[in-house]
Amino acid sequence: MKQPIGVIDSGVGGLTVVHELMRQLPKEPLIYLGDTARCPYGPRTEEEVKQFTWEMVRFLLGKNIKMLVIACNTATAFTIKDLQKELDIPVIGVIKPGARAAIKSTENNYIGVIGTEGTVRSGAYSYALRKIKSDIEVISLACPSFVPMVEKGVLDGPEAKQVVENALAPILEHDKMDTLILGCTHYPLLKDTIQEVVGKKIIVISSSEETARETSTTLDIHQIANHDDHMPPHQFYATGDLDIFIEITEKIFKDSNFEVLTIKHADLQNI
Repeated sequence: MKQPIGVIDSGVGGLTVVHELMRQLPKEPLIYLGDTARCPYGPRTEEEVKQFTWEMVRFLLGKNIKMLVIACNTATAFTIKDLQKELDIPVIGVIKPGARAAIKSTENNYIGVIGTEGTVRSGAYSYALRKIKSDIEVISLACPSFVPMVEKGVLDGPEAKQVVENALAPILEHDKMDTLILGCTHYPLLKDTIQEVVGKKIIVISSSEETARETSTTLDIHQIANHDDHMPPHQFYATGDLDIFIEITEKIFKDSNFEVLTIKHADLQNI
C-alpha cells in the first residue's frame, strides 16, 4: 500500500523515531507532525494530552495514513488504548518497544527510567516492564528540564552537560542500575551527553530502533507494506516556529538525503 505511515509527537523528539523508520523501512512514505507550539506535554493534564493528541491524529487521518506511530511517551501513556480501540488502522506506541529493549539489555534486573512528569506519573514503563518480567526493579525519574532545552536546539556542550548532570543526580544514587531507558523521544537527542554523565557501565536505551522493528512487523501482519520503489517525499509538519524545527531536523538527518523531505506549518485549529 502506497499510503503513508503517520507519526506524531509533542515536538521534535519523534524525529529520532522517524530517522530509524526511514533507515529500516526505506520504501515507506512518512508524514510527521510535531506539536511544537504546545510542547512540552509532560507537565500537562491527562485531559489536555488526550485533546492535543486527538487533534494531531485527526490532522493525519485527513492525509489518508494507513498506520499511526505515537512517537511520544506521554501521549502513548495516556491515549494508546483509546486510539487502538477507536481507529480502524494499526496504532503502536514507544513504551512497549522501549521496555522490551531494556529487558534484553539488563543483566541484574535494575532498570532506570527517565521521562517527562506525565510519563513518570502514569507508571506506564513500570507496568510494561513488570508485565514482561515481574521481578524487575524499576527506578523512575522525571527530567522536566530536558524537553525545553532540546526544543531550543541545545543538544550538547557545557550547558547541556550541566543540565543533564543536575537532573540525573538522584537516579545515579542507585548504584545497582545497569540499564537506563530514555523514556521520552526528545532524550535521544541528548544521548551522548547522557551517556557521558551516567558512565559506560550503564547501557542507555532508546526505543527508536525497537519501535521501527515493531512497525515493520505490524506492516507485514496487516499486509499493508509498500513495495513500490517510487514513493512521494516524506512530509514533516510542525505547529510552531519552523526555523528551529528545520535546524534540528537538519542535525538529525545530516547523514540522510534531506531532499526527500518537505517541511510545512500545520494549523490544528482549522482541521
